[in-house]
Amino acid sequence: MPELDDHHIESLAAALFAEVFMADQLARGVVQKALPKGMEISHFSVLNHLARAQEERTPAQLALTFHVTRGAMTNTLSKLEWAGHVHIRPDWDDARRKFVSISPSGRAARDAALAALTPVLSEVVKAVGADKVRAVLPVLREFRSRLGLGD
Repeated sequence: MPELDDHHIESLAAALFAEVFMADQLARGVVQKALPKGMEISHFSVLNHLARAQEERTPAQLALTFHVTRGAMTNTLSKLEWAGHVHIRPDWDDARRKFVSISPSGRAARDAALAALTPVLSEVVKAVGADKVRAVLPVLREFRSRLGLGD
């Protein structure tokens, strides 16, 4: 395949970003509707991350992972702690730092959300085709990786 000139690359980049942004907007709407009442996407994302990590994280680590400010992460964690979904404890070696872990209630909430989301997401994969989804995942991962290099 011939190399594209700068104009065509810019057009391709604009089209890619437009598709990614629109897909993100639509996906967020579908996901939000499928989540249990009162759970926000940010809550599910943090619970899912903690469940998969299977170890404590600091609020700063979580903020970095999700590319949000520490204040935004503190707000999300406060809501999750209030709901009983996470445990936040001081670092016994450094009182200025805290550690966050998922609670049994948080794991149950995450599992319920995942159970509600899975059929919705599976239908999209079936409609698009598993082979197409499998083929595009490495491209999206590379895309995400390169966008995150500026951090």
